[in-house]
Amino acid sequence: MLTVKKVSEIAGISVRTLQYYDKIGLLTPSQRSESGYRLYSESDLSTLKQILLFRELDFPLSDIKNIMQSPGFDRKEALDRQIELLEIRREHLDDLITFARGIKMLGVKAVDFSAFNRSKLDEYARRAKEEWGNTPEYKELAEHEKGRSPEETEKLTEQFMTLFAQLGEMKHLSADAPEVQEKVKKVQNFITENFYTCTDEIFAGLGKMYACGGEISENIDKVGGEGTAVFVSRAIEVYCGK
Repeated sequence: MLTVKKVSEIAGISVRTLQYYDKIGLLTPSQRSESGYRLYSESDLSTLKQILLFRELDFPLSDIKNIMQSPGFDRKEALDRQIELLEIRREHLDDLITFARGIKMLGVKAVDFSAFNRSKLDEYARRAKEEWGNTPEYKELAEHEKGRSPEETEKLTEQFMTLFAQLGEMKHLSADAPEVQEKVKKVQNFITENFYTCTDEIFAGLGKMYACGGEISENIDKVGGEGTAVFVSRAIEVYCGK
């Protein structure tokens, strides 16, 4: 685990920035020391890298948060899109460099202004943002987040993870046990009441994501014990298959 100061040094951003990301619920460290200091895991650093790439592409923090917390967000797919957008930006910068060199060699009148055309870059950014965020669930999530304080967000997160902790205590039961299925239904209802309308189709997708490894699975297993993420995934599969 790394301290906020160490992460600041590694990432080249200020401690204050990391503290602000935590405050708005964009990047909450996995642990805190006994003294209350923030401690970041490798998974947290992976999230930070994705955030910084979005920032380099001029996405507002509010958009980054909603995109990364939307149900359809896929880290690998997002990274592929970011690479494509960065390549377009590099092409745009190369055109500007050629433009500047042309002025130096030929004079202003001999060089056109096509290098300043950002239409390709802007259009790609618009389409990428629409693909990540233009869904009813995304808009509903954004609406919920709009009037919610960081403290309220933190409390909701704790309540949500408590449901997974309770499911972790049921791992000795069958995934289709009535009490397990009842708890799974509470997870779905919690998402609908506090984030976005969680249909059975969306819930089934979330269930698969919970067991796919990475940060989500780690956090579920952290509160419910090893194997909880896989158990929850199986229980949701049963629930949505009824």
